[in-house]
Amino acid sequence: MTAKIKPAQGSPYARILGVGGYRPTRVVPNEEILKHIDSSDEWIRSRSGIATRHWANEEETVAEMTLEAAGKAVAGAGITPDQVGAVIISTVSHFKQTPAVATEIADRMGAGKAAAFDINAGCAGFGYGLTLAKGLVVEGSAEYVLVVGAERLSDLTDLTDRSTAFLFGDGAGAVIVGPSDEPGIGPSIWGSEGDKRDVISQTIPWNDFRVGDVAQLPVAEDGAVKFPALRQEGQTVFRWAVFEMAKVAQQALDAAGITAEDLDVFIPHQANMRIIDSMVKTLKLPEHVTVARDVETTGNTSAASIPLAMERLLATGKAKSGDTALVIGFGAGLVYAATVVTLP
Repeated sequence: MTAKIKPAQGSPYARILGVGGYRPTRVVPNEEILKHIDSSDEWIRSRSGIATRHWANEEETVAEMTLEAAGKAVAGAGITPDQVGAVIISTVSHFKQTPAVATEIADRMGAGKAAAFDINAGCAGFGYGLTLAKGLVVEGSAEYVLVVGAERLSDLTDLTDRSTAFLFGDGAGAVIVGPSDEPGIGPSIWGSEGDKRDVISQTIPWNDFRVGDVAQLPVAEDGAVKFPALRQEGQTVFRWAVFEMAKVAQQALDAAGITAEDLDVFIPHQANMRIIDSMVKTLKLPEHVTVARDVETTGNTSAASIPLAMERLLATGKAKSGDTALVIGFGAGLVYAATVVTLP
């Protein structure tokens, strides 16, 4: 007789219970960026909507920023660290390949023997982590899951690249996902378009520093070999985000069984103000919907951008607990993830 596996039993539903964020203390205005590129404050603002961004100092590592954001999320959820059963961190800028920074976070925050792993899904990383967390809670593998997007993109910014030098910022945003009696996280519309993987990428792979002809590596004006940096084909990314991601956002609304009229808040990935405004127009969002525009003062923080924007909206009273929000992330890969959530 074949043995039968006992089915897992978790919560019927999951929701976000707490949110936290950390922004580095150093604020970098456009004027500082302009020391390295031939441009203007007006051009940067008109093209991206960015006026300032936060850059981390030596002490503000991915781990330290994550711990700060995680502590606030745990407190907001009204739980203790030892109740966290899994830690998921999305990052592309933690340079230690192994072990995962999530294992350090689980230990230092007091989460005991929680499952801990990193994911790399670029600017859609928060959405990917949220989807995984919901599955863990509903399946019963963890009662509470910490999901963090944490980046030090200033380490991967080529300040002489006129197309990207002004875009990126640093920070960490975290949420606690836990059990709920009602659906608090809708179906995820996620995926990838790998045929466009070269549109946003790292300039050179790490192993080019170990093997190959040094003469073929990119060099700065002083002759020093350039550190790997992020690069993108701006117009291609813009068109893809504006035309394709609005469709994905609408699919997320449809999957959740709601319309734009039912929304209270829209929190898109904070990549570019023009992309955000175009999506609002395409989705025909009503005037009562609060739209996150954190990019103006935070820049593009990749996986951290959605939870950071969420935290700021709640902290400033522009959104409130229980509001229905549409969140969507999109970026390198090209990858995307959208869902409807109830705000903590």
